Amino acid sequence: MAIRASIPGAPLMTFLTALLPVIALVALGRVLASLNVLSRDGWQAIERLSLMVLFPALIILVLSTAEFEKAPLFVALSLIGAQLLMGAVALLAALVPRLSRPAVGSIIQSNVRWNTFIALSLAGSLYGAEGVAIMAIISACMIPTANILSVYGFSHFGDNGESRRNPFGEMLRNPLIIACAIGLSLNVLKIPPTGLAEEVLELLSRGTVPLGLLAAGAGINFASLWAGKLQVILWSVVRLLGLPIIAGAVAVLLGVGGVHLALILIAASTPTAANGYVLARQMGGDADLTASLIALQTVLAIVTMPLFYYALR
Repeated sequence: MAIRASIPGAPLMTFLTALLPVIALVALGRVLASLNVLSRDGWQAIERLSLMVLFPALIILVLSTAEFEKAPLFVALSLIGAQLLMGAVALLAALVPRLSRPAVGSIIQSNVRWNTFIALSLAGSLYGAEGVAIMAIISACMIPTANILSVYGFSHFGDNGESRRNPFGEMLRNPLIIACAIGLSLNVLKIPPTGLAEEVLELLSRGTVPLGLLAAGAGINFASLWAGKLQVILWSVVRLLGLPIIAGAVAVLLGVGGVHLALILIAASTPTAANGYVLARQMGGDADLTASLIALQTVLAIVTMPLFYYALR
């Protein structure tokens, strides 16, 4: 464990250091939208650019360079298993009276997505280069799972017309799924992006997180948040507690410990990812609910993430 992690009070400050910029960007997006700096069409263009270009670039870069042979099998099983179980738990939302199908799709996505930006920041702050390397491998395991489950959820439950009748066809056409396939193929073939291709992907991927956070903030509807506050609170708590508890329990049962267990809990306890808002809007999910879940989980994670870390210690 890094020296910083053993200093009393340091872990809490590390978590806050990683979370506060995220909260600040979400808040800035809300302010910019309130000031009409961009029209709704402008924000939608940013959302589409993120979905079609920026986020796929990040996925290809991460998956094509991940060192899977160094990834302990049980780490992958713990996290992917937790995502699958949380996706199944989200299906219970379909039983709630008067809850729309697009809202169910957004809840499924909320339950299985995680914030890679926060996880990587914490991994580097607490465990240095080793933490970043392991978290990159964790990303390579969780990103495809999250995207497949999210796209399938929106394809089946979203307000997207014909695609509901053929969710697998919609998945095959989705740019995030295509990016996962490209990244994994490049990894298997041992031809990771180099030179100009690597630099272009790196530059594009840098815009994913800030634009996703700004768009999520711009999409926050406080009237909708208040009207559906019980659903937002309930599913935010389910996500923030359920994913790390399930992943941690499976990891312990499989004998995972030490730094690997700590990083599993860090990854699983992050709030749902901001780029989920873009996917919800583009695939007919409940964008207002998605933005509310992102905002509330990001704030609540300031409390829940340090609690899981201290519980581990």
